[in-house]
Amino acid sequence: MDPLRNPKLADVITSHIEQMILEGVLRPGERLASERDLAARLEVSRPPLRDALERLVQRGLLRTTPTGTHVAHFLTPLTSPLASLLHGNPRVVNDYFEYRELVEGPATRLAALRATEVDRQAIRACLDRLEEAHGVEDPSRETELDADLHMLLYETAHNLVVLQVMRAFSELLRSDVFYSRHTLYLSSGTRETLLAHHVAIGEAVIAGEADRAEAQATTHIRFTAEALRRLREEEVRIGQSLRRVGRTEMLG
Repeated sequence: MDPLRNPKLADVITSHIEQMILEGVLRPGERLASERDLAARLEVSRPPLRDALERLVQRGLLRTTPTGTHVAHFLTPLTSPLASLLHGNPRVVNDYFEYRELVEGPATRLAALRATEVDRQAIRACLDRLEEAHGVEDPSRETELDADLHMLLYETAHNLVVLQVMRAFSELLRSDVFYSRHTLYLSSGTRETLLAHHVAIGEAVIAGEADRAEAQATTHIRFTAEALRRLREEEVRIGQSLRRVGRTEMLG
């Protein structure tokens, strides 16, 4: 048998790439290197690599496009119908933050306890980018880095279930299913407080201070929930005022 087509090698490659996707090393939407480059980097021949990639496409973990092979958004079959169910439901925001408070503090504690030097460097770099983006008037970049930092913290917790579940929620959050992060950042004084929270959380994790990291994460979630509650109440009051101003349109 031709050793280049040894099915056991294809199994090994398949398992290796699966593990990288599970651990968040390869992330949904990312494009893999070309088949030639990938074979060289993995130090394997192209036929078993091709077999492995085909298997992963069939399993829904990879997808092929004219631009190459990408990690599939494999959680979409779950999150798309979930987004439809959650969007616009008045309970969702409160329930979401209640869930986040249950998860965020303990996950951040794990991050502080389990962070590797590589993790700490990644968090430090993200904090530096956050502080740089904070100096720009438009908060769009800062809102994206906000999400990136939280995902880094979940990765640093080194819990695969937490990572994948929270990645699904992160995608919903980026789609404004729960609330608009951009609107939150435009609220007076909120942007400064959020930056301070993110820096405090990141610094505690980098320092390995688990108690402080958990407390800062919990404070951050509670502040964000309260800030959004105030925004919603203000929107209701503004709506009422506008209806009073325009009430004559309803009169004969």
